[in-house]
Amino acid sequence: MAQQLQPNTLSSPGFFGMNSQDSPVVMDQSFALKAQNCVIDKSGRIAARKGWSKVNTTNTELSTSNISCLGELVANDGSTTTLAAGGAYLFKLVGNTLTTLTYGGGGVAPVITASNWQFVHLNGVAIFWQIGHDPLIYEPAVSTSTFRRLSERSGYAGTSGQCNTALSAFGRIWAADTLTDKNTVVFSDLLAPHIYTGGTSGTLNVSKVWTNGADEIVALAAHNNFLIIFGKFQMIVYTGASDPATMTVQDTIVGVGCLARDSVQNLGTDVWFLSSEGVQSFGRVIQEKSSPINEITKNIRDEIIEHIQAETLANIKSVYSNVDSFYLITLPTAAEVYCIDTKTPLTNGGYRVTAWNGNVPTALCSKVDNTLIFGKSGYVGLYGTYNDDVAAYRMVYHSPYIDFGNPIFGTILKKIQVTTIGVCNSAIMKWSFDFIWKYFSFGFSIKQGSGVVAYYGEDDKYNTTAEYTTPVVATTTSINASGSGTVAKFGFEAVIDGNPLSLQKIDILTKQGKLR
Repeated sequence: MAQQLQPNTLSSPGFFGMNSQDSPVVMDQSFALKAQNCVIDKSGRIAARKGWSKVNTTNTELSTSNISCLGELVANDGSTTTLAAGGAYLFKLVGNTLTTLTYGGGGVAPVITASNWQFVHLNGVAIFWQIGHDPLIYEPAVSTSTFRRLSERSGYAGTSGQCNTALSAFGRIWAADTLTDKNTVVFSDLLAPHIYTGGTSGTLNVSKVWTNGADEIVALAAHNNFLIIFGKFQMIVYTGASDPATMTVQDTIVGVGCLARDSVQNLGTDVWFLSSEGVQSFGRVIQEKSSPINEITKNIRDEIIEHIQAETLANIKSVYSNVDSFYLITLPTAAEVYCIDTKTPLTNGGYRVTAWNGNVPTALCSKVDNTLIFGKSGYVGLYGTYNDDVAAYRMVYHSPYIDFGNPIFGTILKKIQVTTIGVCNSAIMKWSFDFIWKYFSFGFSIKQGSGVVAYYGEDDKYNTTAEYTTPVVATTTSINASGSGTVAKFGFEAVIDGNPLSLQKIDILTKQGKLR
C-alpha cells in the first residue's frame, strides 16, 4: 500500500528573526538562518522591508556627497523644519527643495572640514556639534536661510567647547568630548543653549568617577530623571539631573560602554546603544550591573561583533521608529543594516533581528509626524515605497535545517506549498539536503489570490492602519518537489519591485525514506 504523505508546516517562518549563534540542526524552526531585506510585520509575519524614494531635487553644493546628519527642529509653536548636513554644508529641506544654508554671522565663515555632526535642538534653536568645529546654530527667529556659530548668538556667555557629543534634556544642553578634554561635560543654563557660565549652567568632570580606571566620554543620553554618560568601557549614571546643582551618582557600570555616538536611541521605556558585544539595553545593564548575558542581539552575537571590528565607528548611525516598532543600526563597511523588532523579547532574552542590504543610509531621522527619512548620496530619502529609489531589491528567507521528527530515516520530499500575501513577479523556492550547498529550485510569480482574507485590511493594536489599505487574500503556490535526505533546508526569495509581500507559511509534504 502506498505511503500516506506526511505534512510538516513552517508556520510564520522566520518569526523569531535571524539566528547565527545556535546550531542550525537543533534550532527552533521559527528562527531564520537568513532574513535579508525583511521586517517582522505587525501580524508576526516575515515581510519585505520598505524601500526609499528621493525627497529632494538635486542640490549643487551637495552634489553626490552623502547626507551624513539629519535632524528636525521643533519650534515652540509646534512647527517643524528638517535640517541636514553633508559635503561640508548645512541644508534646509522644504518640500522637495534642499536649500543650502549660508553663513550669516558677523565674522569669517567657519571652515567645515567634515560633516559628522550631531544634531540637537532647544527652545527654537537647532545646534550642530562636531569635534574640532565650533558648534553651529540655525535660528529661524533670526534667519531662515543662514547659520551662525553658537558663540555669535546674542548674549552668548562662557565656553561651550568644540564638543563631539551633545544632548538636549532637562531643559538644557549637555555637551562633551573635545580634542583635549574627554572627561568634562558642560551644560547650559535652563532654556538657554548659548549660556555656559552663570545661572544654573556649569561643568561636570568625571575623570575621578570612572570606576575601572581611565575612560573617555563617547555619548550622552537621558532616561527618566537619569543623565547617562557613556564611556567606551563603562557607564556613569547620575540621578536628579533636572537640577544639576544637587544631582548625584546613582550607579557606575564596569565592563560595558558605548562604541558609537550615533548608536544611542531613546525608546521611551529604555535606551539602546552599541557596545563591543552588540546592541545593549540600558535597563538590562542597570539590572545586571555588568555586561548582560542577554544582549539585544544575542542571536547574532558573533556576527555583529565581527562586523563592528571592521567598522569606522563614527560612521555608524541608528534610529528608533515608534510607528514601525524597530531600531535600525547601520554598519557601512559591512554594507548592512540590522533591523531589530522592539516590541517584545524572545524567551531567550534576545530580540528579533533581520538584516537589510542594498539600502544602507548614511543618516537617519524619525520625524514627529512618524515619517522616517534617510541620508543618501545626493538626496534625502523617504522610507515608504517598495523600491530602492527606482531599483528592485531581493527579499531572502532561509529556514533552519529540519529533520522532520525522524532523523534516523531519510525523507523523500514530494510537494511544497508556500502561502504568501502580496504580489511578486519573480519569486523562487529553494531546498537542499544534508548540509550540501546545492539547491533544487522552482521559480514562480505571485498574483492576487483568492481565498481567506488576510488581516492587513484591519486596524492593528497599535492604532495605525495596517500595511495593506484594502483587504487582500493569501495566495498558495503548490510545487512538485524532489530529492531526499536526512535533513533539509528551505529558502524563499522574491524580487520586490513596487509591491509589499509577506510569507505566511510553508507546508512540506514528505514520505519516509530508507533507514540510514
